[in-house]
Amino acid sequence: MTKVFIDGSAGTTGLRIRERLAARADIETITIPEELRKDVPTRKEALNSADVAFLCLPDAAAVEAVSLVGNPRTVVIDTSTAHRVIDGWEYGFPELAGRRERIASARRIANPGCHASGFIALVEPLVRAGLVTRDSKLCAFSLTGYSGGGKKMIAEYETATTADNPNHITTQPPSLQTFLGGRQYALAQHHKHLPEMAKVCGLEFAPCFSPIVVPHLSGMEVTVPLHGIDVDAVKACYREYYGEFAVAKAKADKLGLVRFVDDPAAAEGGFLSSAGLSGRDDMEVSVYGNDERLVLVSRFDNLGKGASGAAIQNMNLAIGAAEDEGLVRS
Repeated sequence: MTKVFIDGSAGTTGLRIRERLAARADIETITIPEELRKDVPTRKEALNSADVAFLCLPDAAAVEAVSLVGNPRTVVIDTSTAHRVIDGWEYGFPELAGRRERIASARRIANPGCHASGFIALVEPLVRAGLVTRDSKLCAFSLTGYSGGGKKMIAEYETATTADNPNHITTQPPSLQTFLGGRQYALAQHHKHLPEMAKVCGLEFAPCFSPIVVPHLSGMEVTVPLHGIDVDAVKACYREYYGEFAVAKAKADKLGLVRFVDDPAAAEGGFLSSAGLSGRDDMEVSVYGNDERLVLVSRFDNLGKGASGAAIQNMNLAIGAAEDEGLVRS
């Protein structure tokens, strides 16, 4: 029985991890009283009693939590930004070349950022194959469900006021609350995921990045446009790197939760919904266009492969469980 402690279980990611672990017979969750969840001695005892500790905290609090861990056997999986580009921490994206084995033996694992996961899944294999040079100056945009903004943004969308009647609180289902529309942010190009995007991909320059919140709860779609690259070579690279599946059925010849999908938009009438993989923990990558202009697209759930699902996947590797145990995939 693996003992797990979630430090920060009241937040969106922490709650999702707790819900997932509750259904597993191989996991014992360490809990502390609500009134003591910020008490340092109580947290320290729980952290050091755990085989695996998830940190679902702001960056500064995550750094403090790590300092409390003295048990050399405790595996720490940090879902914050604090340790993603820090030496001594393994970046928790098992599908990238060579990382699965390192994650399985690591005691400090940095869970990837949601937007970063989609960008890295698209770009890192192409840099590794020499199809994209390390000095490339790339652009990317990403559509994300509003759950990525945490409880405050979820409440904003689900109990929002209408533009023409600001005193009226809507009671419509979230899917109907389109009046907030898509909202671009991080316009000053200081997004917290940029350092990991560049470092993990081996790029000399961080991409010009445009994240956009869209009015559905969960789901993410990251797009990277490129010029002058052989589109068939890109597809071949992804097939070799990740394996391939038809939309309906995954092949089992590759490990991991990322697969190349050839033209998923064909099954959606030529559209590609950012909510297409909502509720799942896998990711699909696809390529559109021609040798003159092409777009790389990754789709996944910002709460799944972009957050709690990725954290569980990393935990599974660390404790020797099946990589997709407790996860939802195609």
